[in-house]
Amino acid sequence: MPTQDVVIVGGGTIGLAVAWRAQQRGLRTLVLDAGDPGAWQVAAGMLAPVAEAGFGEDDLVRLGLEGARRFGPFCAELTEASGRDPGLHRSGTLVVARDRDEADELDRLLELQRSMGLEVNRLLPSQARRAEPALAPTVRLALDVPGDHSVEPRALAAALAEAVERAGGVIRARSRVQALTVDRDRVTGVRLAGGELLPADSVVVAAGAWSAKLEGLPGSARVPVRPVKGQILRLRDPQGPGLVNRTIRTPDAYLVPRPDGGYVLGASVEERGWDSAPTVGGVFELIRDLSEVIPGVLELEIGEIGVGLRPGSPDNLPSIGPGLMAGLHWATGHYRNGILLTPLTADLMAAALVGEPLPEWATAVDPRRFARLEAAR
Repeated sequence: MPTQDVVIVGGGTIGLAVAWRAQQRGLRTLVLDAGDPGAWQVAAGMLAPVAEAGFGEDDLVRLGLEGARRFGPFCAELTEASGRDPGLHRSGTLVVARDRDEADELDRLLELQRSMGLEVNRLLPSQARRAEPALAPTVRLALDVPGDHSVEPRALAAALAEAVERAGGVIRARSRVQALTVDRDRVTGVRLAGGELLPADSVVVAAGAWSAKLEGLPGSARVPVRPVKGQILRLRDPQGPGLVNRTIRTPDAYLVPRPDGGYVLGASVEERGWDSAPTVGGVFELIRDLSEVIPGVLELEIGEIGVGLRPGSPDNLPSIGPGLMAGLHWATGHYRNGILLTPLTADLMAAALVGEPLPEWATAVDPRRFARLEAAR
């Protein structure tokens, strides 16, 4: 096979978006999709940089806000390029407190978010129930975040795949990469599980949690990625949409509405290694926690129970950009923000692949930061 400009390891939303943007830059791209269920396939698709803004996470908040700013134009362009609806739903988010302790925590969070210039409105219980009548009468406080929306990740991936192929990119399904091939200090391509060698000028590792399993790289050239288990439920209301219109969040769970009457209830955060089995306890806790604020969730039908392995990193920030070896690029470690940061990651990676440096505001995601920290010890 002739040498590709770019081989992308991973066919999820991030890998596909990188391929689309790279094609637009004039690069010939090949996407290799192993077929493993990626975290994107079970993700709720929340675009919630404000609702998730927490203490000590300034870099992550800035990235999330930049990702959210790009999402609308990205989806509009993608719709035109693919002829498909990527499933953007401009719903807003309501963060709800169930008791006095949670209400106090929401007030502290509100103070932080307002200090960062974020758009958040404090709602008394009666105001929250007027906004979402399905809320339980025991709700103590709520924060209304009108700019936090959601997208359907499966629709997004389908639109991206179509856009990649229309742009001239190639997607190979059931193509498991076993190792990256290296010649001296340069990555030269990949080797598939069946032994096939695919040479490339550049390799982008966008394999989510599976990025940690790829062979061929010396330890010093890797970035630390670990699997973090998450369980979710896809629910449906046979009577159609309308139980809630906004995404509803508590400290322990969330409910994301879809325009067709579907809902996503998630998500657990479990350090269980590569365990991907759904558990009764995990499902029970999600239903219990959310039903305390939306009792009507108990009337919904279960359509699917899903488990995903998020790619976690030591600092909860992704690795986006060139690695320590020539020809090596990373687009992984997005943890809970893979969908939100898909357009941003694609833009940064496409620029890096044609030799442009990371902008100053994106240095926090430089994959080489881990090696620098290790060298400084």
